[in-house]
Amino acid sequence: MNNFIEWWQHLPEQINPNLITIGTFQIRYYGLMYLLGFATVYLLLRYRIKRESTGFSVKLIADYFFWIIPAVLVGGRLGYVLFYNLGYYLAHPLEIFLPFEFSREGIRYIGIYGMSYHGALLAVILATIIFCRRNKIGLWKFSDFVVPAIPLGYTFGRIGNFINGELYGRPTDCFLGMYFPADPTGQLRHPSQLYEAFFEGIFLFVIFWGLRRSSRLSGLFFPAYLIGYGVVRFFVEFFRQPDVQLGFIFGWMTMGQILCLAMIAAGFIIAAAKKRYA
Repeated sequence: MNNFIEWWQHLPEQINPNLITIGTFQIRYYGLMYLLGFATVYLLLRYRIKRESTGFSVKLIADYFFWIIPAVLVGGRLGYVLFYNLGYYLAHPLEIFLPFEFSREGIRYIGIYGMSYHGALLAVILATIIFCRRNKIGLWKFSDFVVPAIPLGYTFGRIGNFINGELYGRPTDCFLGMYFPADPTGQLRHPSQLYEAFFEGIFLFVIFWGLRRSSRLSGLFFPAYLIGYGVVRFFVEFFRQPDVQLGFIFGWMTMGQILCLAMIAAGFIIAAAKKRYA
């Protein structure tokens, strides 16, 4: 048992985040996790089309992914810039989307570090609204169809964070704690990326996928997801180390928690408005 705990605690130090390394050029597993996430959501939606009476086609979903993939990447990046590190990127604007460093020794991939879930969410909402209008699709019916598949795909993003050794948790003496190479203090920390992968991903997926045919949630899957994710993420944030450039806000809250409170409020407002004007 002691050997297992020691192996577990030092696991992040044994993981190479690079999928391919050619000289100074690197491609990381993080990008692969995004591809797996998109593929998972696509296959789940395809499954629903084949097995359930959804009124949507495989071609429509394929077209939809041409909208949301750029939305996730651009929105996630701009969200991080705006919410988490605006001052730095105003001074270094090229680093917002340029993941390479050029030198006499060659090209080195330095990575685009920093993606915001909430920024990606806002971009996906906007892209979905435009997509539904262009294709004359009912927005609420389409969101009921899409939302149950989303959490499982999101799981892969957090696994990518874990492989990268980033977004680790707060110090702990719990047996679940791990040592992360990127931690300058070398402390045992919560593997908060894995907590998020499970609760924000698998846990919410089991709930929404199980309720996907519920008539009581017709037209309400989107606000229900806003509330569900917001609540789960708010509590998981208590185990996650705040971004170093921001620290705690109001003495104990993180930026992620503030954004989650806004997300929860938006979910309740949308649900109430739909109930009132239905």
